[in-house]
Amino acid sequence: MKKINVITLGCSKNTVDSEHLMARLAAAGYEVLFDSDRTDAKVVVINTCGFIGDAKQESIEMILRAAAAKQAGKIERLFVIGCLAERYADELRAEIPEVDDYFGARTWDGIVRALGACEAPELATERHLTTPKHYAYLKISEGCNWMCGYCAIPLIRGRHVSVPMEELEEEARKLAARGVRELIVIAQDTTYYGVDLYGERRLGELLRRLCRIEGIEWIRLHYAYPAAFPDDVIRAMAEEPKICKYLDIPFQHISDAQLASMRRRHTKEEAYALVRRLRDAIPDLAIRTTLLVGYPGETEADFEELMQFVRDVRFERLGVFPYSEEEGTYSAEQLRDDVPEAVKQERVERIMALQQEISLDNNRRRVGRTERVVIDSRQGDFYVGRTQYDSPEVDQEILIPASERRLLRGRFYDAKIETAADYDLYATIRK
Repeated sequence: MKKINVITLGCSKNTVDSEHLMARLAAAGYEVLFDSDRTDAKVVVINTCGFIGDAKQESIEMILRAAAAKQAGKIERLFVIGCLAERYADELRAEIPEVDDYFGARTWDGIVRALGACEAPELATERHLTTPKHYAYLKISEGCNWMCGYCAIPLIRGRHVSVPMEELEEEARKLAARGVRELIVIAQDTTYYGVDLYGERRLGELLRRLCRIEGIEWIRLHYAYPAAFPDDVIRAMAEEPKICKYLDIPFQHISDAQLASMRRRHTKEEAYALVRRLRDAIPDLAIRTTLLVGYPGETEADFEELMQFVRDVRFERLGVFPYSEEEGTYSAEQLRDDVPEAVKQERVERIMALQQEISLDNNRRRVGRTERVVIDSRQGDFYVGRTQYDSPEVDQEILIPASERRLLRGRFYDAKIETAADYDLYATIRK
């Protein structure tokens, strides 16, 4: 049996693509490994990210290391797939000819044919999980129609294409049968789901259908675009106990001038109104957002509006990134990158210092509460868990002393929060 090592870089959407590919390879008789540095696999597949500069550099460095290994005779065949290959296949072929072939984000299944793997339609909903067994990502659509000024995703992944609801239900049932208890629903914009297939947004209905699947205990929603946010999604989140009181909604900015230049399709007033709607309907909702600073034309006044937005909303989770030009985007071609790098970094640090204070205050308010926790791992003297308000890998953790009792990975427990830190909570399991 031939071994294939599949290395995945970038976001959770890439993770899902790799898992679908690995299922097809396994069905063809390959022994499939993932992200392994210590392997005798003679075939290597690298699923790349091409979204921002740092991610591109990481992907290129990984390709170069694998190419060197091929030249040294350690591997026999090397393939590159994903976002970087979608944007720069011709340049990569010229610069790194050691790679046997490149397949883009929209044509990655071509490697199935290149390796003689199985293309049976019934494998469309099969996955070879690379996450811990108790949670999995469910990608409900591909691409994006919004064309935000700074974003290269539509250029890489194409326009929005929804996965049929029945196919998603089948995939989710298979995951549940394998022990998955938490589904993390992802797409470039989850709230746009269904427009291309059904002529209207159908995310609310999809979420309710997923709630009916036996074995699934938590459903978590990521990457919801703020404009025209569907009311039925808010109702589903408020009414369905399986849907986590958690929402990842990237606002990016709040200044009307910046929102217009970013082509975000909503205003400051509408953003504040959406937050009020969400918090009125779901009082204990944890909102995660990402912000972008240093976009062309951002003034100190624009930035101060953004700081006030963070103070007003008091996001439970927040990430912030400095703007960088992405070739082919509106901002790269039509605007001047006029905010100095030092100013961008200083603005990142100011927002994160403010968020650190907010996070600590939010966490202190939870001390004394008993919350349901899922155990993800054990690290040293602590079990590491999460509440419904925390997504894996990106959010804070609940640390539980391992000396108290033995806990099982993937199991749910009631935990009393004892103390709080900036981005972590310490708890004990209720007897």
